[in-house]
Amino acid sequence: MTDAYATAGVDTARADRAVRALVDVLRQIDPGRGSLAVPLPGHYASVLRVAPGLGIALATDSVGSKVIVAQQAERFDTIGIDCVAMNVNDLICVGAEPVALLDYVAVERADPKLLEQLAVGLRAGAELAGVEIPGGEVCQLPEVIRGHPSPYGFDLVGSAFGTVALDAIIDGRACGPGDALIGLPSSGVHSNGITLARRAVLEQGGMSLESAPPELAGRTIGEVLLEPTTIYVRAALELVRSSIPVHGLAHITGGGLLNLLRIGSGIGYEISAPLPVPEVFELIAQAGDVAAAEMWEVFNMGCGFCAIVPADRSAAAVALLAGRHPGTAVIGRVTDQAGRVELPGLGLTLT
Repeated sequence: MTDAYATAGVDTARADRAVRALVDVLRQIDPGRGSLAVPLPGHYASVLRVAPGLGIALATDSVGSKVIVAQQAERFDTIGIDCVAMNVNDLICVGAEPVALLDYVAVERADPKLLEQLAVGLRAGAELAGVEIPGGEVCQLPEVIRGHPSPYGFDLVGSAFGTVALDAIIDGRACGPGDALIGLPSSGVHSNGITLARRAVLEQGGMSLESAPPELAGRTIGEVLLEPTTIYVRAALELVRSSIPVHGLAHITGGGLLNLLRIGSGIGYEISAPLPVPEVFELIAQAGDVAAAEMWEVFNMGCGFCAIVPADRSAAAVALLAGRHPGTAVIGRVTDQAGRVELPGLGLTLT
């Protein structure tokens, strides 16, 4: 298998080692009292015990190198949706109801029009997720931030907060072989793998953000790459509040379907009926000569979120989720093949 992502500048293996080094130090923090953290190793959000029976869920994330596409396209009114989505979609995975988000904007230059447009997206995302943005921070860092092109440089980060009953945390321990795996469609690339997508299509493929290859059905590359990340909060909350047992929830981000391995232990997954793959991924694979296995290990490939429920309740869960996200379907099942995501129709096994 090729390592196109590393060649593009993102070495995920090295990043994994670096994160482990960071976490190994941080887990030694002594706050001078007993820890409030609920043990959820590897999960999408953290939970702190703050009152009897009540936890606060925390998540933080950025929109990554998608900011470069926004800068080059000089379009800033949608990327705030991505910032909200990347945080609240993680938060809901533990069963929490998102309540608020704080934003951090680092800019090369504090341009009123740019910041106003970022706020337009943040507001839209907040309303889609049902959260407030009660505050945040703007930093002018001309020596740190450089635009593509200058002076439009910025970085956008969010931290989301929610509440969850401690006895209702969805931690994946209920997942077992035979459970149904339900996939919710993505809107496209979302906010992960953009570095590889840009290198493949713009550099190796010789196209521009204004190019409209036939695969994209009249849309430009810039429009497709800037399509906002889908926010799954309202559908997921409806599922969690229903009578359907929810054994696990997974946000499919960087790492593709390998994100499923963050849910449960001693289990694996078989994807026997993947959701349709949007044309943009075929374009990336062809232009960048990216192997199929790496595509599935980097991108969401059309599935942005997953729910794991008992097999006999899968039809009801699909019907509920499809009300907000048409195209939702059972895509596979949980297996006893620990640490493996198998796609038998494609002859692939991801580990």
